Amino acid sequence: MFVDRVQIEVLAGDGGNGCASFRREKYIPRGGPDGGDGGDGGSIVVVARSGVDSLSMLAHRKMWRAERGDHGKGANRAGRAAEDMIIEVPPGTIVIDADHGFILKDLREEGETLIAAQGGKGGRGNTRFKTSTNRAPREAEAGGEGERRNLIFELKVIADVGLIGKPNAGKSTLLSRLSKARPEIADYPFTTKYPNLGRVQIDGDHSFIMADIPGLIEGAHAGVGLGHEFLRHIMRAGILVHLVEPLPTDGSDPVENYRTIRDELGQYNRELIERPEVVVVTKCELPNASEVRDALAEAAQVPVLLISAVTGQGLNKLTGKIAELLNPPPD
Repeated sequence: MFVDRVQIEVLAGDGGNGCASFRREKYIPRGGPDGGDGGDGGSIVVVARSGVDSLSMLAHRKMWRAERGDHGKGANRAGRAAEDMIIEVPPGTIVIDADHGFILKDLREEGETLIAAQGGKGGRGNTRFKTSTNRAPREAEAGGEGERRNLIFELKVIADVGLIGKPNAGKSTLLSRLSKARPEIADYPFTTKYPNLGRVQIDGDHSFIMADIPGLIEGAHAGVGLGHEFLRHIMRAGILVHLVEPLPTDGSDPVENYRTIRDELGQYNRELIERPEVVVVTKCELPNASEVRDALAEAAQVPVLLISAVTGQGLNKLTGKIAELLNPPPD
């Protein structure tokens, strides 16, 4: 199950209490204080880890609690510090403080970490309170409380290329043809409910990550059709490949469909319509595909490619264009 947004509660471990103890040995009547410090409580640490592709592990556990530190003991023995609790998430996960609404950290890269809740400090034993005027202190500190937080984890898929378009534009089919990804494919709208990722190999040394973003519809910027959930994944794609179906099953106009998607992107975030975009008419084996390509090129004032994920026509040209945008030649 692909999960891209989840809320949990985390509770770091309390620190162990310091010990109030006195040295008691034969022939040493005034041995003095020997209470050890308590151990620190475990912290909750979030780590971005490659190979983790969803937040599903968090969806089934609402409370994450780290262990407390051990209490101090006599003979100046310190309590054992508790181990930190590690929560692994995919790179591209944003950690948000749910109570106050601010972003704690954007974990973009593999290995980036965040201490989401700090463990409590261990309390000091009575040895720490010994002074020249207080030779037999009886006080010891209680361990500090661990932090408690409500967190929202939000995954924004990181991809070099994002496939966008109306439902049934052929995004999943294209991804499956260019990469080893095997997304669910069917002839009804919204087959893709979650982003699918695939690696497209250009040559022996070069490749890129392509994401199939679920189909957008009019009103997506306002949340229609789960638009917000879909649009936030597009924000991490460096290049947009806009697929336009030449003969939509709903009888709509392909050029207007293109304009609708562009308008939704702009209303969600103006930055999206300034991204590099490759416009593609899919299913070029259909008889009207060339006419749609010409009409779209005239309306959008951009070059438009013709491809077929079924026959393979135009795919080399498409990957070449993407490679050119990802690695522009030096001036």
